[in-house]
Amino acid sequence: MLTIQYFASVREQLGRAGEEMALPDGAETVADLIDVLQSRGAPWSLLSDQQQVLVAVDQAVADRGHRLAGNEEIAFFPPMTGG
Repeated sequence: MLTIQYFASVREQLGRAGEEMALPDGAETVADLIDVLQSRGAPWSLLSDQQQVLVAVDQAVADRGHRLAGNEEIAFFPPMTGG
């Protein structure tokens, strides 16, 4: 089971903090998972914007090609700034 968390502006735009879901059939990578989530409709398309949304798998920043086993914690969050 995947545990998916949405943080900050991503959470606000999607209207949810997180969810759990089984790795969808045919999904092998973070990019595949994003494709499945985007099929829900317009607000979910923000997940594909790599400049606005970062991804972490088991608390380590990951790229869209990261392979999933189906039991990870996935986090989507905006880039952070310091200051």
